[in-house]
Amino acid sequence: MIGLLLRRLAVVGPVLLAASVLVFALPRLVGVDPARAVLRARSAEAVPDPATEARLRSSLGLDAPVTEQYLRWLGGVLRGDLGHGYVARTPVAGQIADAAAVSGLLAVLALALAAVVGIPAGAYAARRPGGLLDRFLGLGTVAGVAVPEFVLAPWLVLVFAVWAGALPALGWGDPAHLVLPVLTLAAYPGALAAQLVRAETAGVLARPHVLVARAKGLGAHRVLWRHGARLATTSVTALAGMFVAGLLGGSVVVEVVFGIPGLGRLLHRAVVAQDLPVVQAGTLLVVAVAVVAGVLVEVLATALDPVLRSAGSR
Repeated sequence: MIGLLLRRLAVVGPVLLAASVLVFALPRLVGVDPARAVLRARSAEAVPDPATEARLRSSLGLDAPVTEQYLRWLGGVLRGDLGHGYVARTPVAGQIADAAAVSGLLAVLALALAAVVGIPAGAYAARRPGGLLDRFLGLGTVAGVAVPEFVLAPWLVLVFAVWAGALPALGWGDPAHLVLPVLTLAAYPGALAAQLVRAETAGVLARPHVLVARAKGLGAHRVLWRHGARLATTSVTALAGMFVAGLLGGSVVVEVVFGIPGLGRLLHRAVVAQDLPVVQAGTLLVVAVAVVAGVLVEVLATALDPVLRSAGSR
């Protein structure tokens, strides 16, 4: 296990280095001029003054070779100095930290809700394939997978905030503000987790050794969780790793609809305003979280699955 962890961690550095090159180069490849982006953020002039633009390029070091600019930027990232945003003119590190804390809380709560609801629902539906619970779960999971966030979020606002008046539609800072965003974010991973657990548990329960255990009088509940759902949690763990980075930086629709000051909303505003330091720092953070989460999930899945554990030790 330790060897597997070390092998996977050895890949993290090169992957993040390659990602940093792409994150730094992408704005320039699509034709975004950092100097003009700064001037547009600070002035209403359609055409910037050439002399002002030249002075700004020199002060920002944009007249240096691209390789030198990248190394200077990467050095700042490694030191934790991400520069200042073009729009807010405040340290990017502070903006990213505050927004990531909000999105991280939403991501953790959404994944926890998806697991708490999806895993037991899928497991119990697998006990009687074709039964009432199984059919109900099938309809619910299809809806959870098919309905996108930009449709589900307004409907939740309409039902629970406008019609029922039970929950706030917008805002942040009160526990009640968490309910609708977390429900929206948990719908898709929860539906996928239920489908996956149901399919894998039903397959395990049909295996000969499980049928023998039932014939020997082992209780249905113990059979379900010891032989069936326990093995399915390996796949669910891998699924959670796929959603961590997406929930951290990809919940733009949810954060915009509910007025949440998270990372997705911050990146959306930064892209519109061409605030490159914020875009680059936020994107690199999402990539880093995705890579590290992928490594940790693989190690955890190997620890949970005896077959993977024996294969990884070879």
